[in-house]
Amino acid sequence: MSYGASAYARVSQTALTPREAEAAVLIKAAGRLQVIQADWENQRSALNEALNFNQKVWTLIGGAATAPESPLPDTLKSSIAQLSAFVFKRIIDTMIEPKAEKLTALININHQLAAGLRT
Repeated sequence: MSYGASAYARVSQTALTPREAEAAVLIKAAGRLQVIQADWENQRSALNEALNFNQKVWTLIGGAATAPESPLPDTLKSSIAQLSAFVFKRIIDTMIEPKAEKLTALININHQLAAGLRT
């Protein structure tokens, strides 16, 4: 990467709003899962690391959204808590019994939430 491109990348990362940063990390997690799903036979060895990353992302999002000091309405807090529980259950299920098709729900949820954060 050229010096100018590197400088732009650094500045653009620091200029993100919290919502944009959350969306970006969700897209990153989804992208890692997509790479594995698309090339399951060759990329499967990276599955647990990608699932762990996704779990960390959702731990932060779920924790921040449902914290007592969060300004979100209680109904939204509840929905995010339920969605987080589903994501955690799917992650564990995929670690126990790995199948490429199990990643689809995680990828879609990450993309949908990221899209919502960008609006």
